[in-house]
Amino acid sequence: MSPSPTKEHQERGWIVPIGGSEDKLHEPTILRRFIEISGGEDARIVVIPTASQLDDTGSRYEGIFRELGAGHCKALPYAERADANRDDWYEILQAATGIFFTGGNQLRISGILGGTRVAQGIRRLNAMGIPVGGTSAGAAILPEHMIAYGSTGGTPRAGMVSLSPGLGLTNRFVIDQHFRERDRLGRLLAALSYNPFAMGIGIDENTAAFISPDNVVHVEGTGTVTVVDVSAVQHTSVSDAGEGDPLCITNVKLHILPEGGRFDLRNFEATPPGVA
Repeated sequence: MSPSPTKEHQERGWIVPIGGSEDKLHEPTILRRFIEISGGEDARIVVIPTASQLDDTGSRYEGIFRELGAGHCKALPYAERADANRDDWYEILQAATGIFFTGGNQLRISGILGGTRVAQGIRRLNAMGIPVGGTSAGAAILPEHMIAYGSTGGTPRAGMVSLSPGLGLTNRFVIDQHFRERDRLGRLLAALSYNPFAMGIGIDENTAAFISPDNVVHVEGTGTVTVVDVSAVQHTSVSDAGEGDPLCITNVKLHILPEGGRFDLRNFEATPPGVA
């Protein structure tokens, strides 16, 4: 699942993974920021509640986005693969200025939308400049490699995590959500040990990584974003470890970034809040 190429002189859209449990009522700064980059009062946001099995998830987010100032919001509740063939829904998707995936189970999104024209269309739209975001499971699905499920704990262990193809907006990073609340550092490290190419981005609840078209992570929210930089890894024992054995991974860099912090995915540089 490779990202769609951008055309010459055209920037791709923002990618906005949220760690889950984002504030929707009191200080909904993350959702307001998503509306802003999607067009503000002129925004046409499409909500995809496929990860959720609750019937009212889509309509609830429609109401939230409208109350926060989006000009228009429509939920497309893809519940089975045949729904991806609906021409009326596809026309709405193609007119979107922002696309948002709700939480739930990320395997529902990949199982229902993977390989369909909807998934292909979202990749193309993002390559054309349309922001795509998601919360919890909706964050996990965004990159090419998706954490499907895994165990908790701070120590990476062999067999701790299972990966599957994601939506494929980018291959630069792997996302884990509810990060500190559910003690998921170990499983993110284990995922990266398979092939230390992508960065690891662990996102706390009510926290978002707004990833700009030029591949800079901008942190917003009340928690932190943990960036696991494996670009200089010298050794990983994943090929030799037995099931459940602790893994050896050397020369890993870890950055903990609160609101206002940045991380440049091009040159692997972290910038603290308040530093120009």
